[in-house]
Amino acid sequence: MKARIDNYFEISSRGSTWGKEVRGGLVTFVTMAYIVILNPLILGGFSADQAPLDVNGDWLPNAQVAAVTALTAGVMTILFGLVARLPFGFAAGLGINSFLAVSVVGQVTWPEAMGLVIINGLIIVLLASTGLRSLIFNAVPQQLKIAITVGIGMFIAFIGLVNSGFVRSSGVASPPVQLGDHGSVATLPTATFVIGLIIIGVLIARKVKAALLVGIVATTIIAIILEAIFKVGPSLGTNPAGWNLNAPVLPTSIVSVPDLSLVGQFSFGAFERIGVLAAVMLIFTLVFTNFFDAMGTMTGLANESGLADKKGNFPRLKSALIVEGIGAVAGGAASASSNTVFVESGAGIGEGARTGFANIVTGLLFLAAMFFTPLTQIVPLEVASAALVIVGALMVSQIRFIDFSEFSIVLPVFLTITVMPLTYSIANGIGAGFISYVLVRSLSGKAKEISPLLWVVAVGFLIYFVRGPIEATLGF
Repeated sequence: MKARIDNYFEISSRGSTWGKEVRGGLVTFVTMAYIVILNPLILGGFSADQAPLDVNGDWLPNAQVAAVTALTAGVMTILFGLVARLPFGFAAGLGINSFLAVSVVGQVTWPEAMGLVIINGLIIVLLASTGLRSLIFNAVPQQLKIAITVGIGMFIAFIGLVNSGFVRSSGVASPPVQLGDHGSVATLPTATFVIGLIIIGVLIARKVKAALLVGIVATTIIAIILEAIFKVGPSLGTNPAGWNLNAPVLPTSIVSVPDLSLVGQFSFGAFERIGVLAAVMLIFTLVFTNFFDAMGTMTGLANESGLADKKGNFPRLKSALIVEGIGAVAGGAASASSNTVFVESGAGIGEGARTGFANIVTGLLFLAAMFFTPLTQIVPLEVASAALVIVGALMVSQIRFIDFSEFSIVLPVFLTITVMPLTYSIANGIGAGFISYVLVRSLSGKAKEISPLLWVVAVGFLIYFVRGPIEATLGF
């Protein structure tokens, strides 16, 4: 049986081991576990006065969203591991859940918003199963694929720096961001992040086995000790010196019974409520964000894991893209928001994961998290952020494979890399890169080298970028 599993997941043939896969799956879960806490805070709340209200004034209870978040993440991560056999974890995408909470539910009900997410997923599945999504993927030049990997590395690092409090909003127009609190590292949580960054960085530099996992565990222990001594507490939006999401304390209770009553609570009534055209524009935004965020993330993770070929393609590409679409359908059906590939999977890859067996480990831990939610709160976001910055640095090292000798390539590459972190969106970075690539290359006399499909996608991104004025003109 062990030999069959090894052969199915190609553990040995990809140069991995059982230990690396288990550790990689565990590290991916640790760096992703925050979604079980954060997604309910975005989509739901503990009471109506601090939760996003839909058009009818209804809201999603925090505990129910946490349960379905862990459920869909576990199921989709395992499914992806079994079908695509790649070490890419799945969970509710942060871009889409915020879009639903801020821009969508003011117009429709929560079940109707989730119905739109399901339609978005079905469209993505259709595009992937017909091969169109793979064709778009293959039409992307190799230099842009590498730039996407580097941009995601910058994006991951920026996420870690912001989540740790090392980089914060200044609250003024210029500069928009600053170092720490009023220009200095002045809080224990941020100091813990710095300690973790140094510990993990040194362990990786010294090529210590399981460096990421050891560093996360060691820094978490330090965080627990510091919290026990100084009683910093969580931020909760009012305490700038507190832990960003959850304070690292040993839980008083371990087991909790999950409430899965949100499963199946979706509706397709948005078309009737707001009209077909308005609903289609919302779906267009969901599809574009979902489609290219996932494509970019998969590209970056495949390159980082060494599973991509010289053209940037990776094994079972079509199956991977189909399952990613199913993730959107499953997330909408469970009211957890669209589930997609998580960039934090790079942490598990950095730990050595190379196959879908790591996903089985990650997925089972997410399913267990439904019953052991308090345990997911032990590792503070600042510690996970340190691991993300390290992974970002590893991914940025791919920049050495980019040809900087021709400016018609340099500009699209530069925009792809910089727009991702600065706009907090992988899709935005890809769009800026695609549009600039087709324009600059074609106007430089190299139009014949550009795939016609890339032109179509660039036009689509142009519409995506100006959708606000379009919606305003149409009266949405």
